[in-house]
Amino acid sequence: MLKGKKILIAVTGSIAAYKIPSLVRLLIKAGAEVKIVMTDAAKGFVSPLTLATLSKNPVLSDLFKNDSWSNHVMLGRWADIMLIAPLSCNTLAKLAVGGCDNLLLAVYLSATCKVAVAPAMDEDMLLHPSTKANLATITSFGNIVLPVNKGELASGLIGEGRMAEPEEITEWLKQYFSNDLALTGKQALVTAGPTYEQIDPVRFIGNNSSGRMGIAIAEALQQAGATVTLVLGPTHLVPSPLLNTVHVKSARQMFEACETRFKQMDIAVMNAAVADYTPVNVAVQKIKKADAALSVELTKTTDILKHLGEIKSGHQYLVGFALETNNEEANAQTKLVQKHADMIVLNSLNDEGAGFAGNTNKVTIFEKSGQTLRFETKSKTAVAKDIVNAIINFTK
Repeated sequence: MLKGKKILIAVTGSIAAYKIPSLVRLLIKAGAEVKIVMTDAAKGFVSPLTLATLSKNPVLSDLFKNDSWSNHVMLGRWADIMLIAPLSCNTLAKLAVGGCDNLLLAVYLSATCKVAVAPAMDEDMLLHPSTKANLATITSFGNIVLPVNKGELASGLIGEGRMAEPEEITEWLKQYFSNDLALTGKQALVTAGPTYEQIDPVRFIGNNSSGRMGIAIAEALQQAGATVTLVLGPTHLVPSPLLNTVHVKSARQMFEACETRFKQMDIAVMNAAVADYTPVNVAVQKIKKADAALSVELTKTTDILKHLGEIKSGHQYLVGFALETNNEEANAQTKLVQKHADMIVLNSLNDEGAGFAGNTNKVTIFEKSGQTLRFETKSKTAVAKDIVNAIINFTK
């Protein structure tokens, strides 16, 4: 799958640059042709001579050297893909604003091929709002951001921010060139987690959803090439920093976040456990305990899935979820029709290993074409991949 492919690796100043020789060896072994550009800062982490020896091509880092000019335009046109790995926080910021103070950036700005980046930085840097904004910006340019790993960082801390391993990047490139990244260029919207409907400043109506399933779906969509916006209700879980995450609390906030973004989406997966009812009046002060019984008047919230189903256009694919306790399949199929959805994913609290909180789930998929897909109990990560694969197959 990589035989004859022209891969341009751009190395920036990050400790993760030590992984690049292994990556180059794997790519050369797979039959790819590899050329390398690097920043001056990167030379402090990995030797240009080492990379030149392994790639069998000169390593370039200067626009001008020995009265010669490095033709950045032709280099950017030569490659089938440009991979910036590791991508440092500094270079990321320059990519986001169009900076061009070194050869690597000049090649990036003139590249006509697809550009992918593999970030590498400490978790606090990765989670900083400016870094997240920069990642969202370069993603909006059409660049692909490879997921980071969690583990020991150069600071000695444990967290998100490790660059993907050479084996993972090589496998990703194989999938990319074999067209397995079927959702490249697609925009996807995912909701996840519960909503909280306030009764007073300290009490609310909620549910036991952890958000784990929806987050896994968002990450699986991203790994399939989509640009993903995750609308996330209250949860202790932290989604990948590479996702564009919008945090909300109430059903109303989730509805507004979805409605304003839906028109730009190709795929929408409504996984969140949204409250069906919300208090009519929210007490300004904490309600004091009294001898008399307390009654809270509730009113219906907006049905987000149904609303999106009513306004979706022909190119959009809408997925809903049905968590049932009785007449599971009949209820799910009714929901598919009533909500104008393209797919309903059913899970039942009667199935062992399914439902809220846990790390596993068991689902059955009903599609508007009449097809039904049944799956055994799996990890939620594996279930998410099954759901995304179904979306890909049904939208071909």
